[in-house]
Amino acid sequence: MAVHSEALAYGHGVVTDEEYAEQRDLRFLGFLLFLFTDSIFFTAYIFAYLYLRNAAPVWPPIGVERPDVNLGAVNAIVLFGSGITAHYAMHRLKENKLFGYIWFTIATIILGAAFLGGQVYEYTHIKATWSGSTFGASFFTLTGLHGFHVLVGVVYLIVTLAQTLAGKYSPSRHFGLTAATLYWHFVDVIWVALFFLFYIY
Repeated sequence: MAVHSEALAYGHGVVTDEEYAEQRDLRFLGFLLFLFTDSIFFTAYIFAYLYLRNAAPVWPPIGVERPDVNLGAVNAIVLFGSGITAHYAMHRLKENKLFGYIWFTIATIILGAAFLGGQVYEYTHIKATWSGSTFGASFFTLTGLHGFHVLVGVVYLIVTLAQTLAGKYSPSRHFGLTAATLYWHFVDVIWVALFFLFYIY
């Protein structure tokens, strides 16, 4: 379908570049507020964990081992690598290089799935349980919430990839991809905090 350079068909109407820019700015503000509230959610759990840690005479509790720092580091490298590929995917689309965007996005999805696989492996091998100690409860709660966010991010990337292939996004109109990329960087930042808390501190 031919699209006029100054307007884009949307439903039964037409969205001009000016209208799209206004909608994009409002959606961007809304998405930033969403990320802010989500960060408060994680912050509350992190402070609860720090309170429990500082109140305990021994940490981790006796009989509970810390997670494997080597496995955690590999998972961190995988996830941070996916942040790099997500960044380049966004830039390839802005440069109107569709194939570059596709391959970098697929790489991001694969790395995100690999991170989740590593997390599942860790869950089946760590010597801690959800109900066995405050450390185990904190570890599974926070890393589980983060893993859920990564899963949502993977699904989000798959959806935006399909939408791009269907012609929904272009180098000048791509807010959905911008939001997906910001979300992915958000889960990267959260993992930095969790990796430090559970594997190093």
